[in-house]
Amino acid sequence: MRKVMRPFPRDAGLSDKEFQLLKKLNTPPKIQDFLDRMPINFEERGETYMSVARVLRTKKAHCFEGALVAACALWMQGQRPLLLDFKTHQDEDHLVAPFKQGGLWGAVSKTNHMVLRYRDPVYRTLRELALSYFHEYFNKRGKKSLRSFASFSLLRYQPEKWISGEKELFDIVEDIENTRHHPLLPKSALKHLRNADSFVHKVSDITEYQRSKD
Repeated sequence: MRKVMRPFPRDAGLSDKEFQLLKKLNTPPKIQDFLDRMPINFEERGETYMSVARVLRTKKAHCFEGALVAACALWMQGQRPLLLDFKTHQDEDHLVAPFKQGGLWGAVSKTNHMVLRYRDPVYRTLRELALSYFHEYFNKRGKKSLRSFASFSLLRYQPEKWISGEKELFDIVEDIENTRHHPLLPKSALKHLRNADSFVHKVSDITEYQRSKD
């Protein structure tokens, strides 16, 4: 028997203004456009993992925080609030919020670079979706770095924790880290990977938002 998904709780702790703002983001492209307009959280005062409400108040987000906002807005539209975590080798990890339309997967992503961005819903599986990021995902030396992925449901937590909580969400980040990740390529394939060429490397250095000079 198929499990019925829990509906979005109106008492998740959002203010009426916050609730209505997210409710208007009723398609994945609208959610992505909203996050694109939001400056990057450079964590200038220390590491943060903010709840949805805190992101809306501070009006800035990094990939984890943007994915939470996207997952919350998607939940309001009847989607499961999921995160897709990417683990890398000698590079920074990344998180996106996957969604499903017409039986196919896409993703909303918050990033400051031209790569690792939004994905249209054209992928049959989460693995296909994760692989769509492979060739763009390289470190500062140009080495392809994406190695594995994991799907993570936010339904395991009380909504007020990650939607309207005031504390940093370090425990959720730790839970994601400890979730079983699925490899995207065999070790035998590593020796055949080509580095990102100099042109792609140069273009990838373009950023959407710059740090404050204050």
